[in-house]
Amino acid sequence: MPQPHTLKIVEIFPSIQGEGLRQGEPTIFIRLAGCNLRCSFCDTKYAWQGGRRLSVDLVLKRARDIRKRFPSSWVSVTGGEPYFQDLAALILGLKKDGLKVQVETNGTIFQPLAADWITVSPKPNNYACHPRFRRKAREVKLVVTRALTFETVKRLRQEFPEAAPLLLQPETNAPWSRAKSLRLLDHSLRQGLKNVRVSFQLHKIYNIR
Repeated sequence: MPQPHTLKIVEIFPSIQGEGLRQGEPTIFIRLAGCNLRCSFCDTKYAWQGGRRLSVDLVLKRARDIRKRFPSSWVSVTGGEPYFQDLAALILGLKKDGLKVQVETNGTIFQPLAADWITVSPKPNNYACHPRFRRKAREVKLVVTRALTFETVKRLRQEFPEAAPLLLQPETNAPWSRAKSLRLLDHSLRQGLKNVRVSFQLHKIYNIR
């Protein structure tokens, strides 16, 4: 008898989307375990390892149970790095349940998924991204670390279609990073880069996960 497809899950919970263009929307989060990069500034290091192996059917059931008390139409599949695991059955199941699905990825591992919204967040040191994401990303999110340079912002802006906003998100909303985000935005405008914006982490302001 074939074994049910399973995923290593860290947590499933309702909240509001705190980042990106979907900021403020009620969302059910499915956080997967494992990551292939492990950035020093990551604010979900607890998702790098561990997690519980759950069947896709059980994950879908938990999302349905959450919707009974938190009737969101969106699910965010995140990590860690969610593309580290096989997401196809999960995404199809969520869509079958009538949910709109966002996946957030560092962009290094590609799977052809039926997601409604893909957030690509390239990471240092080389900010590499699988080329097939360049036409699928609805937004490109750059964490403004001390190492981020304008040259990297410019390269990524040129690699992705202009219609996909490039968001400069301060690292943990820190004052130094907010100031650097504004400087990078100003330089981007002066250099003629299109659709570059500043962002922030709304959930940290509201002190929710």
